[in-house]
Formats: sequence, structure tokens, C-alpha cells
Amino acid sequence: MNTGLRITTFAAALAATFGAAYGVGQGVDPVAAGNQPKHEGEHTRPVPEGEKGGGHTGHDTPPAGGLQISEGGYTLDLQTPRVTAGEQAGLRFAVRDADGRAVTAYQREHDKELHLIVASRDLVTYRHLHPTRAADGTWSTPVDLPRAGGYRVFADFTPAGKDAENLTLGADLAASGPYEARPLPPASATARVDGYEVKLSGAPQPGRASELKLNVSRDGKPVTDLQPYLGAYGHLVALRSGDLAYLHVHPNGEPGDGTTRPGPGISFTATAPSSGSYRLFLDFKHDGKVHTAAFTVHAGGATAGSGTPEGHAEDGHGH
Repeated sequence: MNTGLRITTFAAALAATFGAAYGVGQGVDPVAAGNQPKHEGEHTRPVPEGEKGGGHTGHDTPPAGGLQISEGGYTLDLQTPRVTAGEQAGLRFAVRDADGRAVTAYQREHDKELHLIVASRDLVTYRHLHPTRAADGTWSTPVDLPRAGGYRVFADFTPAGKDAENLTLGADLAASGPYEARPLPPASATARVDGYEVKLSGAPQPGRASELKLNVSRDGKPVTDLQPYLGAYGHLVALRSGDLAYLHVHPNGEPGDGTTRPGPGISFTATAPSSGSYRLFLDFKHDGKVHTAAFTVHAGGATAGSGTPEGHAEDGHGH
């Protein structure tokens, strides 16, 4: 996955029937959203003044991947647009080129040809999946979503080719069943997951780069032997509350490059596209297992550190 910020804007609200079952055939109602972030070396377009947020003029915000189903001549074809909450299902999709043909050649990034993120629109449930590709270009992976509601599927990939650019395409996924709306978890600088405690220092700032540092401990002692996972000591995904604008960054330095050590502190650099609330999901590996810690932070306001700790992405990691 690319190490820079890749966020675009798109907002949608999936209608719910209160007091009844979540309807798999309900419509999706787009809502206007704010900034689209800068994506280095990728597609650009003029940005209306209303899409430049936080008062940071001078920061171009061309579209990046994340919430567009089509970009750069490629389209995400989600062949399983709905599943049943609480039941394991097979999620199938393909990436199609401008001629409608399924893509069968990709560049490998962080040990994989394609990375798949599934997140609920309330930002409580999160999955980082690694599907398998058939010879005809169809991707598939099992998925078990715990609650009914609207989800967003993000496919992060780079097609094969000398001048190919990294893309993140997105599509909506519905999980049917009894639906109950939930608020965004409160902000906190501490997350507890699977017996580990992860502390966050710093917060993303609108329009400028800032450092985020996460320290992992267990039983009150720093964990100093984190293991590389997909070529890094940690992976961080951030989704903006409301429109699920997406960013994915990797640590400052990678294993073996002499700048990152497998210790309790994992450092990231990120830039928020606008003020607002964000949900951060950190994947880290220790003792042979991958764990996901989740945080709510506010960009352009208070830093993480208030509220009740919200430990993990619901029902654990998606592997």
C-alpha cells in the first residue's frame, strides 16, 4: 500500500427502518461532503471553493482513492452487494479496466497484490482482509459482519504496468438484520485489545503533516519485540466520520531500512484533509498474531486524551 495520504470525499447515508429489520433493498442517498485530500502523483481536478475545508487555502485537494467506485479507467465491481449480519458469507468482486475486462495483473505491495478494507458506516466494525484471486480476475474472501447496517468496501491496489498508479476504489455493502444505530465511540488516547494497551500521542492536523506515535505494552511492560506484518511494524488506516474519507499510512521507516526498530513506539506521519472526527485503526503483530486497536480522534480540535477508552475494532481483526 502506498505510504502517503489517500483520501477522497463522498458521503452517503444508508436508510434504516427504525424498530424493524434493516432492509437489504433500501436506497443510498448521497450527501454533499467537504475536502478531498492531496494524493501525491495521482489524479487531479479543479476543486470548488466549497470543498476546501478548515481555512487552509493553498492546499490542493485533488481526488485520491477510497470512496469512488471508478477512477483512472478502473472500476470496482462488487458482485456481493449484500450479506446477512452474523453469518459468514463469501465476498466476491473484480476490478475492471476501461474495456470492462477483469484485471488479472497487479503489482505486489507489502506482500499482496490487493488489500481489502471493510468498515461499517458508524466506524465501529473494521476488517482488513486479504482476498485470493482466481485466474479470471475474480477476487474472493470470507467475511462475517456482526451487525446489520451500511458498510463500505475499499480495494487498494496498483495495476501492473510501468506507469501504473496506486488506486483505492470503494463500493457500498449492506448487511441485513435487526438494525440499531450507534454513535461514534468517544475520543481516547488509550486502546485496550487482546490484553495489550496501546497509547496514542498526537492527532492529525488539517492541512499540515503531524506525527502520530503509538506505544504498545502488555501487563504494564513495553512490548519491544513487535513483528513485521506485511513488510511493516504497523499499519494505520483512518476514516473520517460522516463521509468515510480514507487515508492509509505506514510507519516512518520500514523493517530493515535502519530507521525503524521493533519496539513499543510506532511513528506515523499524516495530514488530515479537514477538521472533524476520525477513527484510527492500528494493525500490529506480536507473538505471531495480528491485533487491531481503534481510536477516535479530532483533527483541528482537542487531541486524543479524553473520554472512555475504546479498545478494539468490533469482534477483532478480519484475518
